[in-house]
Amino acid sequence: MKNSSSSCSSRKSEKQNAYHVIHKLPPGDSPYVRAKYFQLVEKDPEAAIVLFWKAINAGDRVDSALKDMAVVMKQQDRAEEAIEAIKSFRDRCSKHAQESLDNVLIDLYKKCGKLDEQIELLKQKLRMICQGEAFNGKPTKTARSHGKKFQVTVKQETSRLLGNLGWAYMQQTNYTAAEAVYRKAQKIDPDANKACNLCLCLIKQERYAEARSVLEEVLQGNLPGSGDLKSRSRCEELLNELETLKSATMEDAFIVGLDQLMKHWNHMRSKRLPIFEEIISYRDQLAC
Repeated sequence: MKNSSSSCSSRKSEKQNAYHVIHKLPPGDSPYVRAKYFQLVEKDPEAAIVLFWKAINAGDRVDSALKDMAVVMKQQDRAEEAIEAIKSFRDRCSKHAQESLDNVLIDLYKKCGKLDEQIELLKQKLRMICQGEAFNGKPTKTARSHGKKFQVTVKQETSRLLGNLGWAYMQQTNYTAAEAVYRKAQKIDPDANKACNLCLCLIKQERYAEARSVLEEVLQGNLPGSGDLKSRSRCEELLNELETLKSATMEDAFIVGLDQLMKHWNHMRSKRLPIFEEIISYRDQLAC
């Protein structure tokens, strides 16, 4: 009887473990675990946010609870509230969690259109890399995207941050600063996406020949990501824009040239006008 009870308990435990694995839930029944259940299984973000708050106040996995709550708030268009939450409670989080919280803050600033704050935080993170303080002093860090883990080097992270900084400058229409940042990013870790953004910077500055030269690198497949369908599609859109701008520039040049020709013709005509008047007067006299 004892063995049967033990076997039943074991099967129940295995079933619970399988459930947690399938739904990517942490084990247990704490406020944080329940919050994740409402976030991932029930798809009830409001209930999840309430439970994440409870987890933070109870000291239950505060690092993860604060970050996850901010992400859910962003999805619910509560980005301003998420920013305040991180600023208010990040001192309860470990040193190891601060970098991840900064990354979430950058996305939140971007969502709210707080460009100055976004730029300042990106600069701060770049300064930390220069001072050797990024990744908690390690050469790589583990990142996650679409449920998959992968390693990120300091070089890749530097280029990524520079790319984000360049885009923030673009939103401020500071194309000169954006160009400088994108060029630096391309020297460190080039890719097709940043090349397209650099091309856009040059187009905004009406430097069309340089913009085309940057795009050629992507079209020729010389950059990582050149074969990506999205990158090639964007590259073609930029090329079409360049062709349109080139035609418009040629048309403008023709109109300017025509205006100058008309001014010259009018000037010459005004000089000859008295002569024409004398000829007409003489012709009229002969007619009489």
